[in-house]
Amino acid sequence: MFKRVLCAGVFVSTGLQAALGAPLSLPATPFSYTVLDQELSAALQEFGNNLNIRVNISAEVKGRIRGRLPDLAPREFLDRLTNLYNLQWYYDGLVLYVSAAHEAQSRLLVLTPIGFDEFKAALDALNISDERYVVRPAPGNGLVLASGPPRFIALVDQTLHGLVAEAQARPRAAIAEKPPPESVLMLFRGSSTMVTRDGRPEGSYSSDVPRHDSIVQEPGPAQR
Repeated sequence: MFKRVLCAGVFVSTGLQAALGAPLSLPATPFSYTVLDQELSAALQEFGNNLNIRVNISAEVKGRIRGRLPDLAPREFLDRLTNLYNLQWYYDGLVLYVSAAHEAQSRLLVLTPIGFDEFKAALDALNISDERYVVRPAPGNGLVLASGPPRFIALVDQTLHGLVAEAQARPRAAIAEKPPPESVLMLFRGSSTMVTRDGRPEGSYSSDVPRHDSIVQEPGPAQR
């Protein structure tokens, strides 16, 4: 059984620090939680239902809650369960993911062709960065170490792949937009010269010095 009682006071919403992933707005007013011999996963699911937050609970989250917990604000309640049952949680802006601590992952990711500062700035801008979990560059070799719960690692990995794909597409786009080289043809006939640019006659010029007929292909400005 999971019972929620709102203590007297004003219901105030407050956001977490920007460094803790996407902002998770939770009430600051304490709640009274009465749990009588309930599965931990069921209690967490009810916690999300009461606060209108979608919760994804890993199958590895196991245990039972017996007895009454002290009156705590929702964030403190969540952190208390995290500490008591060795859990990790991460909010991606839509869903609160709760997993067992032993599910945490560590990965070495290749940054090339982007830099760490660009990568970290993207994580911050997308509200993926979380000061509880590690994103740290390895000195001098274009690698970054990321450690944290599965959902956090998945978002870090997806962000890196997106940045790398964008960086690799830039040179091809520049080549595709580059105009074709200009073709200039000069036809000498006697004392006159005819200039043809990209297949179109541009004009003729006369000279007092007689010449034999000849054709000269000159590079355009883009070929010089």
